[in-house]
Amino acid sequence: MEYQTIEVNGSALHFVDYPGEKGTIIAVHGLTGNHMQMHYYAELLKGDYRFISVDLKGRGNSAPAPENTGIELHTQDILALLDALNIESPILMGYSMGAFIMANVASKRKDVKGVILLDGAATCTDHQRQIVEPSLGRISKPYDSADAYIEEIKAIYGRLGVEWTDHLASVGRYEVAIQDEHWENKSDEEKIRLDFQSFYDYKPAEVFEKVECPILLIHSTGGIGTMPALFLVESYTETLKYAKNIWKFTSNSNHYTLVFEERKDVNRVILRFLESF
Repeated sequence: MEYQTIEVNGSALHFVDYPGEKGTIIAVHGLTGNHMQMHYYAELLKGDYRFISVDLKGRGNSAPAPENTGIELHTQDILALLDALNIESPILMGYSMGAFIMANVASKRKDVKGVILLDGAATCTDHQRQIVEPSLGRISKPYDSADAYIEEIKAIYGRLGVEWTDHLASVGRYEVAIQDEHWENKSDEEKIRLDFQSFYDYKPAEVFEKVECPILLIHSTGGIGTMPALFLVESYTETLKYAKNIWKFTSNSNHYTLVFEERKDVNRVILRFLESF
């Protein structure tokens, strides 16, 4: 495992690179995440596959997000990263917002071998806004210590139905830093909200009609605490209609346990998908 930072489109992109021989998987996290969100999938696939997990700009140790941030600019960063690392025939994996981005990348590169979409790249409505927006206030909130931030997100994830683990604690410590004598999430809440708004400009029909490679879509149908699933069956109507070669697997995980727990049901399907090409 090697941590690297490379300049793409004028600013730094940080990533972790695990070695492997079967091909290269580029993985992108969700809206408020960082590369550590893809931990369980890295553990599953590293060694066999080269697995590169990215901090999008505005997260983790990457540069701040630009003023006009959104799915398209993150897409351009991933395209530039592939070029900078001379990666041909990549396999793309994206979770939540990362799925929107990686489907978009696949629509712009013809050599992509396959795309794994972990509960994302869907049509969004007020349903998603009602679930996501209430949790975004923590991003700009000041904390007296890193431990205070960890206690806050421990409570948040508990309400989301996620069991607290040492891994989740390490994710929390990675995403927080000291700022002007207090502790704060490394991200900018306004920029995160701009990224989230770009979900609503995303047109699955326009993206998926341009994707030629096989696609695996994982749909998490479990409730999120007292709330329903983030993406409903109808959220994927256009995605399924316009994708030419798509496998869909329905998991009883919820949107967050899909990445913050080891999901053996999902792992089996991913391995089977990768063996198909």
